[in-house]
Amino acid sequence: MDGKLKGQRALVTGANSGIGKAIATELGRAGADVVVNYVANDEAAAQVAGEIAAFGVRAIAVKADVSKEDQVQAMFARMQQEFGGIDILVNNAGLQRDAPIHEMTLDQWNLVININLTGQFLCSREAVRMFKKQGQLPISKAMGKIICISSVHEVIPWAGHVNYAASKGGIMQLMKSMAQELAAEHIRVNSICPGAIRTPINKAAWETPEALQSLMKLVPYKRIGEPEDIGKTTVWLASDDADYITGSSIFVDGGMLLYPGFEAGG
Repeated sequence: MDGKLKGQRALVTGANSGIGKAIATELGRAGADVVVNYVANDEAAAQVAGEIAAFGVRAIAVKADVSKEDQVQAMFARMQQEFGGIDILVNNAGLQRDAPIHEMTLDQWNLVININLTGQFLCSREAVRMFKKQGQLPISKAMGKIICISSVHEVIPWAGHVNYAASKGGIMQLMKSMAQELAAEHIRVNSICPGAIRTPINKAAWETPEALQSLMKLVPYKRIGEPEDIGKTTVWLASDDADYITGSSIFVDGGMLLYPGFEAGG
């Protein structure tokens, strides 16, 4: 445990696997108590909470669908009961339901928007309410920190994934508008935008040498990102080391946003 976030209380949505698990683990390693939110697989969530608790911090798994207002409110009430409040919210829960636009169903559109975007609104709203109720605490320079996990696709269009790209573009404006509204109260709001990260959701893009080679055409740094890259960035962005940063999208993408197709001059 490095203690950078010692005594702070964090909630990470979608934290029982992939990027969310790495974020929750790194926050615990940095000294934060952590709520591991999940919507399926009780055993995996309990295991993540146990691994975090091994750092000598408190960790609990709380099941809640972030797109459901009553479940989000119940989750925050549980956190208040168990930890006495919140200092860090990481909006990570998200999913894909891909289809060409002419084949995409309304259910596919709504599911992605409801989880990826509405879920971040609902959790952020409850966190801000708790931040304001708590007031400024001596454990951090900020009254509260919200970190939205977005994507390079808040900027880069993605054919065949219009619901996902629209949700991430929405996250960008949600984050910036919240940051503008809340800055005067010392509530910091930022986004982390991963590029290609080695997680189960995109296994087909990296599980074979051929697939990985093809993926690397999009990544100037020529390596795939690891979930820990996002976890460590989250710890830094939640810490006082980043206290003068709000309203920013931090791209953790190996240079994907540099549009490598133009590296030879177009």
